[in-house]
Amino acid sequence: MISDLHIDRWLREDLGHHDVTNDVPGETTGRLVAKEAGTVAGLEAACGVFEYLDVDVLEALEDGTEVDVGDVVLRVEGPTRDVLRGERVAVNLAGHASGIATRTARAVEAARQGGESGRTRIAATRKTTPGLRGLEKRAVVAGGGDTHRLDLSHMVMVKDNHVAEMGLDAAVSHFRERVSFATKIEVEVESPAQAVRAAKAGADIVLLDNMDPETVEEALAALEDGEFRVGDGDSTGANRVLTEASGGITLETVPAYAATGVDVISMGSLTHSAPSLDLSFRTGPSSPS
Repeated sequence: MISDLHIDRWLREDLGHHDVTNDVPGETTGRLVAKEAGTVAGLEAACGVFEYLDVDVLEALEDGTEVDVGDVVLRVEGPTRDVLRGERVAVNLAGHASGIATRTARAVEAARQGGESGRTRIAATRKTTPGLRGLEKRAVVAGGGDTHRLDLSHMVMVKDNHVAEMGLDAAVSHFRERVSFATKIEVEVESPAQAVRAAKAGADIVLLDNMDPETVEEALAALEDGEFRVGDGDSTGANRVLTEASGGITLETVPAYAATGVDVISMGSLTHSAPSLDLSFRTGPSSPS
């Protein structure tokens, strides 16, 4: 949830100590309009900004709604001064979140094109903007993606630095002794052989890092040869291990990764590189159509 504390901080940052620009009398209406097609998100935050300023939100689309050029995303009504004060913060939040949702939706569609029945999930990472993780993760969900870890408490991820410090097997054993039965352990690996080693050490999820699609296929085959069930495979007596591909994956290469049958494709670019969706806020009467 977006708290009043967040909204107050955002508004103080934008308004400063003496806002003359928006000292406009009277009452007005305002509307947020899409200037390009995409998937909208962040509207809870945008509406929260206006409501904090005692501006009435007359209508707002649901996060995850597909919009086209000219579509009205939300409408508000209230004192002109307060409508104008909330405008930039609301537009920035909705535009940023909608850009993430739009990029995520495109990645999800690309995975459907490459995989079977859209089985491969598209996930975000922890590469989020400090202070805006909640907004950005909800935008990923609005676009049809998976949040992955919301924070470090949700799952243990054994990365290259852990392996360098303790060794792969020792690291998995170290964390297995410390986590709850409900907490999964994921191990980042850099080769098919290391993937098998991680699974044998007790990893619940194997992260295939910076591998091209061909090497991902080799890793999945190596896991199956090691009697671990991956994808939709059903090897007799095999243990199930989830697989995740990550590292430098783009919208253009998503179909090839999905075609390997990997369970999850995670992309930091969903949050750290998504361009804002172009939205415009307009006050006063709507122009005649």
